[in-house]
Amino acid sequence: MTDLRVAVRAATARLTSAGVGSPEADAVALAAHALGVSVSEVRKAMVLGAAAPAAYEALVEERAARVPLQHLTGRAGFRRLELSVGPGVFVPRPETELVAGLAIDAAGELDAPVVVDLCTGSGAIALAVKDEVPHAQVYAVELGEDAHAWAARNVADTDLEVELRHGDATQAFPELEGMVDIVVSNPPYIPVGMVPVDPEVRDHDPELALYGGSEDGLRTPVAVAARAAVLLHPGGLLVMEHADSQGELLPAALRRTGAWTDVSDHRDLAGRPRATTARRA
Repeated sequence: MTDLRVAVRAATARLTSAGVGSPEADAVALAAHALGVSVSEVRKAMVLGAAAPAAYEALVEERAARVPLQHLTGRAGFRRLELSVGPGVFVPRPETELVAGLAIDAAGELDAPVVVDLCTGSGAIALAVKDEVPHAQVYAVELGEDAHAWAARNVADTDLEVELRHGDATQAFPELEGMVDIVVSNPPYIPVGMVPVDPEVRDHDPELALYGGSEDGLRTPVAVAARAAVLLHPGGLLVMEHADSQGELLPAALRRTGAWTDVSDHRDLAGRPRATTARRA
């Protein structure tokens, strides 16, 4: 038998030396995954079973190699949901919970909101909207084949009624044109040539979900916003995530189109510019 506290301390030291940003939390999460128990149970436990040390050590080594924690556990928390994720899909981030929250708050004020999630990835935003605003009609679209498969799995596993399609966000849902109350999107927005520093992002998130197609990263977001303008009725709301360097650029780009009014930007919990909202003119 192995002392769990010793194993977690050793794993924390290994992940710290590998540059992992949250070494202790990840060490505990991997122990929970190896043991098949909750994180709280790990923190209460005293020993690892006979088979667990080798499995745990293997997971720690993969995490030290900067494989995303969520790929190793197969799970990612998002607001009130636990989603399945893995290679081929963008892992939902805590800051995107703000983006989902803006859409959820707006939908909650309407009697029968129609909400569309463009570039849904794992389905995180669309599923969170349906989970927290059950009376909403929610639609989602994803272009990447692998990501769409993960989203379909999450729709099935959560048993939340979201109409999911596989296709291009800039052409999606022609039958809903002019009928949508809220369009929410976390599109690819990293400027071309700006390679992410974190290996978890650079080496494991799909490029299709990362790069915005231009030097400023806004080619894809602006194209997605143009589709949103077609889908929304006058006064309908757009909620769009962006890079922290685009807090002025994206609102300015939307204003220039003439399709939007009440354009404003919102900061995340870390105080960084994170999302733009606008009303269809």
